Amino acid sequence: MTKVLYITAHPHDDRQSFSMAAGKAFIDTYKEVNPNDEIVHIDLYKEYIPQIDTDVFSGWGKLRSGQSFDELSDEEKAKVARMNELSEQFISGDKYVFVTPLWNFSFPPVMKAYIDSVAVAGKTFKYTDQGSVGLLTDKKALHIQARGGIYSEGPASEVEMGHRFLSIIMNFFGVPSFEGLFIEGHNAMPDKAEEIKENGIARAKDLAHTF
Repeated sequence: MTKVLYITAHPHDDRQSFSMAAGKAFIDTYKEVNPNDEIVHIDLYKEYIPQIDTDVFSGWGKLRSGQSFDELSDEEKAKVARMNELSEQFISGDKYVFVTPLWNFSFPPVMKAYIDSVAVAGKTFKYTDQGSVGLLTDKKALHIQARGGIYSEGPASEVEMGHRFLSIIMNFFGVPSFEGLFIEGHNAMPDKAEEIKENGIARAKDLAHTF
């Protein structure tokens, strides 16, 4: 059975968010086309996603020095254990669908915290004498992103950091297939916003048949 991790990073639902609307259209159609696949929705705004902080660094340091997990403080245990759960869940997936808006040229900070939790040496990548090597070579990923302006071409394409970051990370993890589906321009052209949204939804449904 193929396991799909549907990872959303938006505080709004599909009624308010263009990216979430396209994401819902994609995953609903995907379920219809692939009824035997397992879909796991990870709503980053509802999940506990620890940030790498003093407790995490301290906990990791104690474990590296030979101390047992039981010797960690309660805060260290909670955060380190949760990050381990997230990384194990991530590597258990066969396909990843990331859904984000473009905020301030990137994505919501909770997505960065999530990526930090799953970017673990020995799980998603490893270090070798020749440099780092990705370990997720049998996965595929998709990023659905809504952008109020036009970032796929022109001067603004140079400052888009959300999809670019995920592309770099997926390559770092060794994921051989990473696609992007963009819904853009609805804030720049409000008179065409509904048309842009419906077009994005239609493209998401089409892509669900081949992903």
